[in-house]
Amino acid sequence: MSTGSSDTIAQATDEDAAKTPVTNRKQPFPRGFLDSISTGWAERPESLPAPRAQAPFAAARRAKVSAAFPGKRLVIPAGSLKQRSNDTDYPFRAHSAFAHLTGWASDSEPDSVLVFEPTDAGHDVTLYFRERADRTTTEFYADATVGEFWIGPRPSLAGVAADLDIATDHLHVFQPGDDDVALGDADLDRVVSELRLVKDEYEIAEMRRAVDITAQGFDDIIRALPQAAAHARGERVVEGVFHRRAREDGNGEGYDTIAASGPHACYLHWTRNDGTVVPGDLILVDAGVEADSLYTADITRTLPVNGTFSDVQRRVYETVREAADAAFAAARVGVPFRTVHEAAMSVIAAHVAEWGLLPVTAEEALDADAGGQHRRYMVHGTSHHLGIDVHDCAQARREMYYDGILEPGMVFTIEPGLYFQIDDLTVPEELRGIGVRIEDDVLMTEDGPVNLSAGIPRTADEVEEWIRRVQA
Repeated sequence: MSTGSSDTIAQATDEDAAKTPVTNRKQPFPRGFLDSISTGWAERPESLPAPRAQAPFAAARRAKVSAAFPGKRLVIPAGSLKQRSNDTDYPFRAHSAFAHLTGWASDSEPDSVLVFEPTDAGHDVTLYFRERADRTTTEFYADATVGEFWIGPRPSLAGVAADLDIATDHLHVFQPGDDDVALGDADLDRVVSELRLVKDEYEIAEMRRAVDITAQGFDDIIRALPQAAAHARGERVVEGVFHRRAREDGNGEGYDTIAASGPHACYLHWTRNDGTVVPGDLILVDAGVEADSLYTADITRTLPVNGTFSDVQRRVYETVREAADAAFAAARVGVPFRTVHEAAMSVIAAHVAEWGLLPVTAEEALDADAGGQHRRYMVHGTSHHLGIDVHDCAQARREMYYDGILEPGMVFTIEPGLYFQIDDLTVPEELRGIGVRIEDDVLMTEDGPVNLSAGIPRTADEVEEWIRRVQA
């Protein structure tokens, strides 16, 4: 490398220093460093990979989006890093629509943009991202966000083009025009959401992978229950062992783990996870591993901490399980999606009425207009679509989602529950503080629903035997 190149680095650094005040975190580089940093590096020959397994599926998805917007320039950004505190960022995760349409998942680059450029034949699609910096640039060693000295090797344009089987180009500064259609546009958001309502073969395989890893994570939790019971913040122990499995075998969790022991199980989105885990109580764990492809599982199991349900706990648990079984039985190709929820709620209403908890009959509670009294004990829905988002397809039209018709290839949860708050005076004292949810991930097929998480025990007897076996 010539002295002139080193002078170029020094000049660029001096210019940067003029713009950025020196602080205790950003000190100027000495001349010896600047004169030598760009020399002495081995060549990095690049062998281009074959297209990844997802590439043809992503191409088919792009073709459907192109057909939905003839003559329109479409802009699908991956998103940017988000600051966590001072000079640290949250781990980057690309926007789900971007990942779905490119096939670029946990390894995608922040600030990338997928652009559909209209042509007479449809669209030319190009993936723009920041090309990796040559080692003669200041970025290489001075930029902690993208510099390879800090974060490791970055992908090349040619490598990504081969990997994803898509055209790539360097991103300089991208500013969508007034006539461009970008994420945030209601029509585009709807189309890319509804595109995910029916999963392709690749997506289904990834969902199975995520569920299988999650099942191992639940085994880890059961092994750790004695340790959790001995810790002042045992819920954090449960969260931590699941996190280890999620990071070792996947990309991480698909959402914040709920490890809710005792009365905390009655709080639907309890993620503080700072409570004790007490033998004799139940612990509700809602957790899902996100695979490297970004597809996630979403599983809930409610476990007796000491390995055995009390009579009251078992009665509540088996009621929830009966509601889940009714929802499974209702799920058939051609029926409205909402039918699954209605089937579960019929069981919930019947039992809480039988226990004397309602001021009306079960039939009156189920009245769509004047009823709902039973919802005090299960306020959430029974099912949601699942995929690259834990609550997938969220911008789909109601007539395609809640009022939509079940089709083969749909993946959704079945997750009824019963929650009796610790201070709820409408229920007997023996029920207060008990929260139970059972959640499974379901693939709809022509022959009926397939429980992807069937390998994780569900009935009260199976759960007790599971705990004995894993802790033996």
